[in-house]
Amino acid sequence: MNISEAIPKLFFPNSQSFFLIAGPCAIESEAMAFEIAEKITAICRRLQINYIFKGSYRKANRSRIDSFTGIGDEKALKVLGSVGDRFGIPVTTDIHTEQEAPIAAEFVDVLQIPAFLCRQTSLLVAAAQTDKVVNVKKGQFVSPEAMGFAVEKIRHSGNPRVLLTERGTTFGYQDLVVDFRGIPLMKTFDVPVVLDCTHSLQQPNQATGITGGRPALIETIASAGIAAGADGLFIETHPDPAAAKSDGANMLPLDKLEKMLEKLAAIKKVLNEYN
Repeated sequence: MNISEAIPKLFFPNSQSFFLIAGPCAIESEAMAFEIAEKITAICRRLQINYIFKGSYRKANRSRIDSFTGIGDEKALKVLGSVGDRFGIPVTTDIHTEQEAPIAAEFVDVLQIPAFLCRQTSLLVAAAQTDKVVNVKKGQFVSPEAMGFAVEKIRHSGNPRVLLTERGTTFGYQDLVVDFRGIPLMKTFDVPVVLDCTHSLQQPNQATGITGGRPALIETIASAGIAAGADGLFIETHPDPAAAKSDGANMLPLDKLEKMLEKLAAIKKVLNEYN
């Protein structure tokens, strides 16, 4: 699948760089979403990186009953639609049930399937039937080779527009590890492969019920992913991660994104000279 053909609103149809999926973990307000989208859009235009804004309209998978889940489905989806319209960029959000697929599809360009739900056939089929691009996150419990079945379910439903995202594999009870062999393995399914640089550094299942993370290693993971052949990067970012209402422990501070993307774009440019 050619991602530029599948998502017409991308800036650079003939880009030789990686593409970026980035934004806050969850939609907290329209003002915050606009602030993040405006900053990243400007950076990506300068570096000629295709950009997709990401924000969860609802957080369905939370450890604690009192964890933030969203500002309201309709309100958050309208924010996502407004971001796409205002900045002329594609947007994505995750869905959790088949009933959500057609609702979210009215506001976004890419539907994301959460890692824990990557084997849910009815969800994959419902997402495929919206005719939107479907980005399936590899489950922490699933091998790269097994993700071929997720791709097959979507294609069998009549939708060839599939992305796969690596987001780490369970390592013990409270940590994840990235096996970079998974990137070329999943590319054999003839789909673009994305590396989720922030969720790969989560430290889930903490005794406090609040997920931890190691954001200092985001650039390390991202650099290794580009070197391993990732077509895209997924990065959650926030102006003030410490104040974020969801997953602040593993998000990249927004003011650190530009310098990191400059370095990653340079790495990709060098790699292109040898391919």
